[in-house]
Amino acid sequence: MITVSKEDYLKAISEAESEGQTVISATLAHWLSVSRPAVTTAIKRLKKDGFVAVKADGRIQLTPVGRKVAERTILRHHLIERMLSEIFGMAWYEVHDEAERLEHAVSAAFEKKLVEKLGQGSVCPHGNGLSLRSAAERRRKGLSLLSEAAIGHEYKVFSIYERDRNLLEFLERRAIRPGVRLKVRTLNYDGTISLSVDGRHVELGGPAAEKIWVVKQAAVSKVNLR
Repeated sequence: MITVSKEDYLKAISEAESEGQTVISATLAHWLSVSRPAVTTAIKRLKKDGFVAVKADGRIQLTPVGRKVAERTILRHHLIERMLSEIFGMAWYEVHDEAERLEHAVSAAFEKKLVEKLGQGSVCPHGNGLSLRSAAERRRKGLSLLSEAAIGHEYKVFSIYERDRNLLEFLERRAIRPGVRLKVRTLNYDGTISLSVDGRHVELGGPAAEKIWVVKQAAVSKVNLR
């Protein structure tokens, strides 16, 4: 039986992988805000059910069956975010938390209706799509992290890691969101970046810049990013 808890764990493993993390018990404890013993118990159940495999070094990996469940949950999360934004007009920085609560309640019939209404593919309000998820895939398409940007170049914000509501609201207050154009003015010794965003001077710390994927403005029309 697939429970909400199992879906949460399998989705977390897949998403952590997409952010380039090596998934171990500590990763999931931090990701899901649960205790280490709780993770140990959950992983034992998932392993027994055939959803995950645990390597000798402690790495946790999805089995084909586990990945199928994770991808289905991610799809439903994606569709709900789009529904909340495109149909109900909810702000881009609000939809993730709502989708986290609603994704488990989506039936196959409702999922089908959402796909019919919203269409296949596309991206969520944070700029994240279903086909371009790992860091390696993004880099192959010419994307880079804002923390790696070059002085004097203009970029377009492509996508933003969406799990941290505080980060999303922080960026919104600085007018940094998917689709926005910005220019790197200086890269400072302390890791902060000075930006020009719609004619406004913005200072952004390194940890925040490492959560933003950008593409050089000159390359936007030349690269098929979706």
